Amino acid sequence: MELKKDSNAVSIDMLLIVHSEKRRAAQGAHMDSQADPGALLQRRGGFQGVGNGIRKWQKLEGNELYGNLAEKQHPQQPQVITSYDNQGTQLTVEVHPQDAMPQFLKKFSLAKRLQGDKNGNMRPQQPGGKDAHAYPWDRSSLKSMPLDLRQFEKLDTYASQVTVKSGLDELVSDLLQEAHSDLERVRAIWIWICHHIEYDVEAAQEKDRQAFKPTDILRTQKTNCDGYAGLFERMCRIAGVQCVTVPGYSKGFGYQTGQSFSGEFDHAWNAVHLEGRWHLVDSTWGSGLVDTTTSKFTFLYNEFYFLTHPALFIEDHFPDNKNWQLLKPPQSLRQFENNMYHKSEFYNKGMLSAHPETSMIRTVNGKATITIESCAPTLFMFMLNGKQEHGLLSLRKNGMKLDVYPPTMGTHKLQIFAKGNSDIYSSVLEYTIKCNYVDLGVRLPAELHQPVGPSWFSEQMGIVKPSHPDPIIHTSDGRCSISFGVEEGISVLASLHGDDGPITEETQRRYIFQLHREKRTELKVQLPHAGKFALKIFVKKRQEPGNYIFVFNYLLCCANTKVNWPVFPESFGNWGQDNELLEPLSGVLPANRNVPFKLKLHGIAKALVKGQDTWPLTLNHEGYWEGSCSTAGCQEVYVMVLENANHNFYSYILKYKVNAQ
Repeated sequence: MELKKDSNAVSIDMLLIVHSEKRRAAQGAHMDSQADPGALLQRRGGFQGVGNGIRKWQKLEGNELYGNLAEKQHPQQPQVITSYDNQGTQLTVEVHPQDAMPQFLKKFSLAKRLQGDKNGNMRPQQPGGKDAHAYPWDRSSLKSMPLDLRQFEKLDTYASQVTVKSGLDELVSDLLQEAHSDLERVRAIWIWICHHIEYDVEAAQEKDRQAFKPTDILRTQKTNCDGYAGLFERMCRIAGVQCVTVPGYSKGFGYQTGQSFSGEFDHAWNAVHLEGRWHLVDSTWGSGLVDTTTSKFTFLYNEFYFLTHPALFIEDHFPDNKNWQLLKPPQSLRQFENNMYHKSEFYNKGMLSAHPETSMIRTVNGKATITIESCAPTLFMFMLNGKQEHGLLSLRKNGMKLDVYPPTMGTHKLQIFAKGNSDIYSSVLEYTIKCNYVDLGVRLPAELHQPVGPSWFSEQMGIVKPSHPDPIIHTSDGRCSISFGVEEGISVLASLHGDDGPITEETQRRYIFQLHREKRTELKVQLPHAGKFALKIFVKKRQEPGNYIFVFNYLLCCANTKVNWPVFPESFGNWGQDNELLEPLSGVLPANRNVPFKLKLHGIAKALVKGQDTWPLTLNHEGYWEGSCSTAGCQEVYVMVLENANHNFYSYILKYKVNAQ
């Protein structure tokens, strides 16, 4: 037998000659013909069966061999005995008939990744100082080693499409066809498990140990976290990569914000040894999620839990042995319980940090403030007790700020969602808010949606250089004027919303009058009464079909109880984008009065005001159409225009009501 050593493996060339029972007896070799071949290997080489005695016996074709070697076999068919120890070391022996010419076996590898103790026993290498990462997270990467995920695209596609043909060994062999390094071997195994093994909710609840056996997992393609971790470890060891299962506590399915942990561990994951260091993976959480309402599993691949940076992994995984945190300094169980839980989507969508850093917040003067920092602009939304109410969320270039005003004292659930680069919002944070004081003066309109105030998003949608960059506007007389630049080809629509008073769906836009001057739009707003109102801004590309898109809103506040402004005049479709109304701005005119009119109208030949009689408007040297109209004897007054001097058809552009006498 030739023994060769290098830094990576032990390679053995062995010639094994198996004699008949009679020949062995004649030579005085005492061995039971029914002896377990695996036990032979254990006695000779000090190996232990995988999983405390589980060994894989195979014919050369890969089929399982049941029974012992004395059973009937094809006279010319060599047999292969494969045994694994519990660190994944593989020893393969070919058994030939006595009349066959013995041949040298193929070289095989005993992974030197296993560390021997002083008695020569093999065990996984324990994590040391070189494996530890600094805590807290340094924001360098979501991964514990440099990765370019694009390099895995071909491998991921291949591994996700591999199917089970017979046993675990053949599956691993098929997966490794496109893998050329330990990292790629681990990646192929990870991708296959995450795309083929379903979380078995019933087995997990019943703690059905049968579901954890690799053979059963391959047959049913279902298991729970113990099964995921065990299968991942077994497949890695077959692939020659050192891997261990790590039990511990987790903030997963059923976790309640702020809960404590005690008793038996509720989860299991893996540590895998790559490029001289230990790294953490959780294929259970990488494969999908369980709906908390239906308890149904859905495949939803999550890249976050592959080689996760330990300073992020500790947020929802607390191992039984602190060494497997791979952190310096390690965290205590109390810290794990109290630290803020950032869901994986928090980091997947580019979030960096959140404040406060604890999951429970106490209000100050009836308000709680949350800020999030992100590496790029992203959209957010929130829900307080399941409703998008009682908060002001403003977007920042790299994050957001949220002020929450709980409507009642007591405990409230706050959920924060982020959109990132996807088309859907995902939950990224949850807080428990404890409120011991309610500021009755802070009552926000139910229609105040998110976000409030202009931001990078409104710029992206074509609204730039706003006159009011802050989200809250205070007015003492119930009137305000807001302007902003509008990019070419963009139409703007605005509506006013309050919780009470005369505003209805039909009139909510009549308290806003929209003017256009060059490339800026001005919104003149008159509030119907004192209170708080949401001024909602919508945009739409003029040449594209479809509805207007909500962009943001302002919160308008007026404490003057004497405010009682009427609506603006009603405008019709022919009211041009660049028209301007100077007077009268009130949509309700006094009875029996001469009312002056002054407008800037573009592209028309004639203009007039029609009440009981018709009153022409004249064009002055400044480009304004002006004149006056008597409201005597009429209930409505219209402004009408003639667009073509060769025609005699006038169009309505504005409508006024006349007060009753």
